[in-house]
Amino acid sequence: MFFWIRYYTIILLIFDVVQIHSFTIPGFRTHALCLASHAIIRIVGAISLWSVEIIMQLRIYALFNRSKKVALFNGILFLISIALFLWMLVVNSYSRNKAITPFTKLPLIGCPVVKGGGQWVIWVPATVYEFILFGFALYKAVTSSTAGIKLNDRPTLKAVLLQQNILYFLIIGCILIVNNLMVVGATRIPWIGFGPFHAAMGIATSRMLIHLRKFSSKLLEGEPDTPSREIRFIRPAPIMARPDLLESFDSGDSSSHDLESIAGSSIYPHSLPDRGANVVDSSLLGVT
Repeated sequence: MFFWIRYYTIILLIFDVVQIHSFTIPGFRTHALCLASHAIIRIVGAISLWSVEIIMQLRIYALFNRSKKVALFNGILFLISIALFLWMLVVNSYSRNKAITPFTKLPLIGCPVVKGGGQWVIWVPATVYEFILFGFALYKAVTSSTAGIKLNDRPTLKAVLLQQNILYFLIIGCILIVNNLMVVGATRIPWIGFGPFHAAMGIATSRMLIHLRKFSSKLLEGEPDTPSREIRFIRPAPIMARPDLLESFDSGDSSSHDLESIAGSSIYPHSLPDRGANVVDSSLLGVT
């Protein structure tokens, strides 16, 4: 999914550039080509958005302990959003045919940009679905008692997932809202095309997956090049079962042998962190 998002975004941006510049060639633009490009641009952009939403569904599924109910609920809403998008695209294509007919006969550069009407509705299902997924992540961030716990001064995997999910949803949600405002035509936001939206979506998703992989490889799988010392917990051995310690204790050479520091003592239990076990330095046991 990472390589698909990464390289599909690059191909999509190349397509945006080629499409924009090719339509400026005199005689290249036709009425039928303008209608076809209107639908194709939105479909290829929706494929990128749907691919990202599949990734986000998997992350929500993992955050909710692989809940099948959550996965089924999000999956059904995902299919509904796709169906609504396709239905609205067909309806808008018919209305666009009537809207651009008077302008395609004029000597304009590129296809006529006709905003307003019901064109903005086509992105409403995707926007609503994104905020539903954002609600799942936000709910988990508020109710989870382990998200803020650190293990060995590092964040947990759940904390990383929640942080990246919320950051991504805020970025994509804001982009979708701005895109809808551009299409409405009732604001002063000029139409700048889908290129920035496609780029921001691909960059945000790729960065999110790279960050997760980096966290996993360094903090979960471990670094093989860096040796780690293993600390084992053992119970104190009885003095009579260790003749070497008994001889050291009887010799009175306290400067070179300390019974409590080597094997622990049952004489002073209050000095131990755990009365049932002692922590022994791994260098004394030959453990690396």
